[in-house]
Amino acid sequence: MKIDVDALAPTGKLRASINLGNPILANADPETGEPFGVSIDLARAFADRLGIELELVVFDSAGKSVQAVGEERADFGFFAVDPLRGEKIAFTAPYVLIEGFYLVRSDSPIQTNDEVDQPNNRVVVGKGSAYDLFLTRELKAAQIVRAPTSPAVVPTFLEQGLEVAAGVKQQLEADARQIAGLRLLGERFMVIQQAMGVPKSRGEAAALALGEFVKEMKASGFVADALRRHGIVGASVAPAA
Repeated sequence: MKIDVDALAPTGKLRASINLGNPILANADPETGEPFGVSIDLARAFADRLGIELELVVFDSAGKSVQAVGEERADFGFFAVDPLRGEKIAFTAPYVLIEGFYLVRSDSPIQTNDEVDQPNNRVVVGKGSAYDLFLTRELKAAQIVRAPTSPAVVPTFLEQGLEVAAGVKQQLEADARQIAGLRLLGERFMVIQQAMGVPKSRGEAAALALGEFVKEMKASGFVADALRRHGIVGASVAPAA
């Protein structure tokens, strides 16, 4: 299909909104500060497809990254699919599936996911993250506490003496390995469908072009190769739509 480059990149550069709050998809090099990861690989491939220069617009949280695309301060981004975000953003089919888990202290009486939603429990999430949006809808009795970013969830959990932390399984597992006295509950509470998205204001053709790109990247093995290259475990390539 013919791609309307002007609709996708009206400034002449393709601005990709990158969220460093999800270590499955993007990280910053500790020495250079340069972003790297699956999201960045896909962003570069899409810019190459369009034949224009790529500009990375980097944020420390999902909420800020979503807002940048919704306000057209970036041309596309990488997000967990959510109905609230879908008011302004047109999502592709998902390219990666990521699991959300709960973390508690080792001596916590909480043993199962069903025991989390109780009036005496406080659940900390990254502000504006997929977990925040999902649990805001789903939890009826427990109180939600919002950390400024997803990597700040466990520090906030510890500093404030909260009962439950919620987030990306791999991030919580890494924190539990480094900090004694923590454990994950035995099953996921949600599966995140990670997709790409453009502002709905860019029109249907722009959304279709990005959707076709994602479809091809999954079918060609590009996404699977990127996950392997960056040593990502616990995330899987989403099935074909």
